[in-house]
Amino acid sequence: MTIRYLPVSLFPGAPSWRWCQVMLALLPLLLFPKLALAAQVDNVRLWAAPDHARLVFDLSGHAEADVFILDGPRRLVIDLDDSGLNTELSALNLDGSAITAVRSGVRDGNGLRVVLELSREVEPRHFTLPPNDQYGHRLVVDMEYPGESAVENPIDPIEAMIREQEIIANRGRSEGAESAPRVDAESAVASQPAAPHPRRDIIIAIDPGHGGEDPGAIGPGGTREKDVVMEISRRLQRLVDGAEGFRAVMIRDGDYYIGLRQRTRIAREQKADFFVSIHADAFNSPRPNGSSVYALSQRGATSETAQWLAASENQADLIGGVDGNLSLNDKDEVLRGVLLDLTMTATLNDSLAIGGQVLDQLGRVNRLHRSRVEQAGFMVLKSPDIPSLLIETGFISNPEEERRLREGGHQQKLAESIFAGLSEHFRRNPPPASLLAWQRDNQRSPAGDEYRIQPGDTLSGIASHHGVPVGRLKQANELNGDVIRVGQVLRIPRS
Repeated sequence: MTIRYLPVSLFPGAPSWRWCQVMLALLPLLLFPKLALAAQVDNVRLWAAPDHARLVFDLSGHAEADVFILDGPRRLVIDLDDSGLNTELSALNLDGSAITAVRSGVRDGNGLRVVLELSREVEPRHFTLPPNDQYGHRLVVDMEYPGESAVENPIDPIEAMIREQEIIANRGRSEGAESAPRVDAESAVASQPAAPHPRRDIIIAIDPGHGGEDPGAIGPGGTREKDVVMEISRRLQRLVDGAEGFRAVMIRDGDYYIGLRQRTRIAREQKADFFVSIHADAFNSPRPNGSSVYALSQRGATSETAQWLAASENQADLIGGVDGNLSLNDKDEVLRGVLLDLTMTATLNDSLAIGGQVLDQLGRVNRLHRSRVEQAGFMVLKSPDIPSLLIETGFISNPEEERRLREGGHQQKLAESIFAGLSEHFRRNPPPASLLAWQRDNQRSPAGDEYRIQPGDTLSGIASHHGVPVGRLKQANELNGDVIRVGQVLRIPRS
């Protein structure tokens, strides 16, 4: 039997065969126009911080974007090439941000335009991120609020240290006429009357790890690290603020992301006496459990576990999108990093001392994963002038510990143990200008080789009265400057 195919043209009024082929090829695009686009916006997430807002577009594929400002009224325009919208922008929670309204439309036939109406001036920047273990392609749009950044014009401790060393070196090279005015100036400062005691609070900077689009570790039951550590941090904040002579500063007080270096800069701007970063541990096995306390290591990690943890915590900047690179590539940055590590000795000693007391207190409410303070190269601990600790409150990857970390009672016990360790240290070793130092000095009578400073006293006058050089008196009392305070107790060195 022979089958004959009749040409389409035999049917009256039928289109040509080539025309049918073209229509068949275009049919999927006509029926499913979204398939023709390079990317779909599947979700939009917003995090509002006090000094910035971050908008994240979750994309089905890579898309190029153009972001710019329009005035009259003030708007931020986000154009995505060859993209479509597959989510409802009206569901976006704009509370706490500079965005008052969001609208979208088609641009040039196959592009997407998103327009943000703004209540204030912003400085936008944007970048794309490739897929990782948690998210697919993303477009990140940051809106900085000029004049409100917590780290605007930050003081760079390394630059300050270099300048100070240069001044000292220049003084050492000075000769003759320059020497006498310097001595006179020092004598004049040492002759200034004692200042009133500030009785200031000891400032504790509390850093809840992760935040925003960086959830941190996620437990087998779906518990997110960023949520757990925020609850513990807020409980710690209430304990600190409720104690006389202490005041808490929250590095982040909402669900938004802050870069690792920026966290320590905020602590420095707030003149923190101590920095504590709160985390919840994780491992690729559900077996590990217990709390850990980490201080910075000057020569790297002291164990393979500490080294692995340091690397994983530091990778948060990759999730957050801070240039996608944590290495210090150019020699200036490397030099700055080396100098920073070289200035850490005294601060590190304080960190280890406080860490030991915190670890002892944690051991009373939870099993310890390590029985001593570990050391690793955590980025948030690299502050040359602020003692710092990173506390892993427990393993969120352990089902039993994940359950406990969600419980308010356990969170409170963890916060209380952390504060008990901090409080014990600072009550024994209060900063000279603090209320705790004033209380300590005024609750005891000076010993035979001690002197309590009275109104009108000067450093030079005290030194002369006791027959000791000013320099030796300062050295015996570890005074870096010539400022003395009423009520302060000085140790008088023996002849």
